[in-house]
Amino acid sequence: MGIFNSTQKEAQTKKQIFILSGQSNMAGRGGVNKHKHWDGVVPADCRPDHSILRLNAHLHWEAAHEPLHSDIDTKKACGVGPGMSFANAVKERVGVVGLVPCAVGGTAIKEWARGTHLYESMVKRAKAAAEGGGGGEIRALLWYQGESDTSSQHDAESYKAHMERLIHDVRADLSLPSLPIIQVSCILNR
Repeated sequence: MGIFNSTQKEAQTKKQIFILSGQSNMAGRGGVNKHKHWDGVVPADCRPDHSILRLNAHLHWEAAHEPLHSDIDTKKACGVGPGMSFANAVKERVGVVGLVPCAVGGTAIKEWARGTHLYESMVKRAKAAAEGGGGGEIRALLWYQGESDTSSQHDAESYKAHMERLIHDVRADLSLPSLPIIQVSCILNR
């Protein structure tokens, strides 16, 4: 009961908001087995904390826990991703952390262009996070995507231009011209 009451209080507190976007590695596939089921194992650095919240699919703040993207990336089994580990690492410095899960597995960067469902949903969710439930400040976009753009030379070569456009559009649409974009890169040896 104490954690629940604490979470309710935190949900009405101004949050430091981080958007989690990209594809499967951000959505979390850690612990998902070959049968497409999550094993339920949560590493110590991904454990819940009363000062870490997530914006659910219905745009309400709730206690954050793995799998963070379970109601966002609904066509795949979600497991552990980098979001909770990141939040646990920064919570002491920033206070109440609000995570905004937006990642969907198997998506190419062109599916995140302005005007697409994924992009518009991400922007809508980010704005709702900043305005509702005590509000908050959007601090950064964490972007973990790219594997779907390695299947052809053309996709790989056009990635930089698509990424630059995405950064420009997100900053413009959120009216945050200096929004930090934290990008994880995937290196594949094929």
